[in-house]
Amino acid sequence: MTKGVDKYSIDSTDYTVGQDNIQKWGFDVHNPVFGISAGLILLFLVATLVSDADSAKSVLDGIKWQIIGSFDWLFIWSGNIFVLFCLILVVSPFGKIRLGGESAVADHSYVSWLAMLFAAGMGIGLMFWSVAEPVAYYTGWYETPLGVEANTPEAAKLALGATMFHWGLHPWAIYGVVALSLAFFAYNKGLPLSIRSIFYPLLGDRAWGWAGHVVDILAVVATLFGLATSLGLGAQQAASGIHHVFGIDAGIGLQIIVIIGVTALATLSVVRGIEGGVKLLSNINMIVAFLLLILVALICYAVALGSIPTTLMAYIENIIPLSNPHGRTDEAWFQGWTVFYWAWWISWSPFVGMFIARVSKGRTVREFITAVLLVPTAVTIIWMSVFGGVALDQVINGVGELGLNGLTDVPLAMFQAFDVLPFGTVLSIVAVILVLVFFITSSDSGSLVIDSITAGGKIDAPVPQRVFWAVMEGSIAAALLWIGGTEAIQALQAGAISTALPFTVILLLMCVSLIKGMSTERFTR
Repeated sequence: MTKGVDKYSIDSTDYTVGQDNIQKWGFDVHNPVFGISAGLILLFLVATLVSDADSAKSVLDGIKWQIIGSFDWLFIWSGNIFVLFCLILVVSPFGKIRLGGESAVADHSYVSWLAMLFAAGMGIGLMFWSVAEPVAYYTGWYETPLGVEANTPEAAKLALGATMFHWGLHPWAIYGVVALSLAFFAYNKGLPLSIRSIFYPLLGDRAWGWAGHVVDILAVVATLFGLATSLGLGAQQAASGIHHVFGIDAGIGLQIIVIIGVTALATLSVVRGIEGGVKLLSNINMIVAFLLLILVALICYAVALGSIPTTLMAYIENIIPLSNPHGRTDEAWFQGWTVFYWAWWISWSPFVGMFIARVSKGRTVREFITAVLLVPTAVTIIWMSVFGGVALDQVINGVGELGLNGLTDVPLAMFQAFDVLPFGTVLSIVAVILVLVFFITSSDSGSLVIDSITAGGKIDAPVPQRVFWAVMEGSIAAALLWIGGTEAIQALQAGAISTALPFTVILLLMCVSLIKGMSTERFTR
């Protein structure tokens, strides 16, 4: 494969990976991305801890809802554009480009590759929401999609379709745009594996200056805030599950213990790297996840199998009306669920996208997008159908806690659904294990991503540096839980969501820059 040369050719840059780095105290960090990112994070942490958690949450929630209310159209249309952009790339001549060049060979098997991208992308979210979200939509816990009447057969079908809409093509297209852009510019153009590299066709050598610094710093802050939020909220779900199964008090003490344990194992995994740590845990993740899925499907086979075609058809029938931000009669639901989700996926996209890029060398663009977009969507349809279908069946027939009282405790919803099933205790124990392992893989893969950005795009930064970011994530989550509880964690979440607005514009520009970069490649059309 030969590369074209034009005014903005990537080949004309003399920038070398890590040239602005500082080596000190066993670290190899980019100046000034590392220092400013760490400083901003510590400043936010101190400000949150010394202020009243309720007040901080109130202020940040106000900012978050102002952004969601004012820019709902931008989030939704951007999500639609990303889906169309990815699908067009699949059928275009660009789909033949191989990441790393024509002779590049994939570093990981298909199974391990898919396991890693799925575990990093949204594995833990499926545990948290696969029961709670369909029940919420069916019962009108917080409004209903498209204004459908709650507790009706139409509401049951739309509950599965709307849940799938939030976890299907759109989020994976958001991740795919970032991941493909990073992988192309790193492996085909030899640029640093960092967000700034994507914009070289647009910025030229200014990408290595303050314009690039700002993009990378924003990516680090968004990633760390998102990971710390997930650790905090996930610790609450894990603690609730442990209390439900074993009767241990699910208070702050147990939540902190969960975070410490997850952080310790994630740190060990980060030290071992992708091959010895992240890939191993991701493979374990998928084995345990499929074990849980198969057990529930076998126990409730009639409901589970019947829900799959219902979910698929509801998704297909409603994807266009759910994707339209204009003239909606369900504005409260639309902004509170869909726009919130889109903002959350976008704020997570630097983390998930960069991790997917790190493990995707050797794939063609067509192969990459097909796997990143369609395979997780297909798996998610089955997952949501089984767990959501079983939960809705319990609600409709008045069975168990969900059937009697509806959605009363989101972290406990899955465990409550298991209570009335045969072998319910066994299912709950497997679910607790799966939640914990999913958190470990999210933490260790996130640490590797932050480490790479703050190391100027290097993927072999020193071990102490990897440990620093893994410990930082856990420390922030634990400190916020200890001082401010749920309010402090939700304040951090609101902060992460707020970063989605500038990142939406950045992602749209990524599409332009990626096409510009791919146009310099020579390949058989």
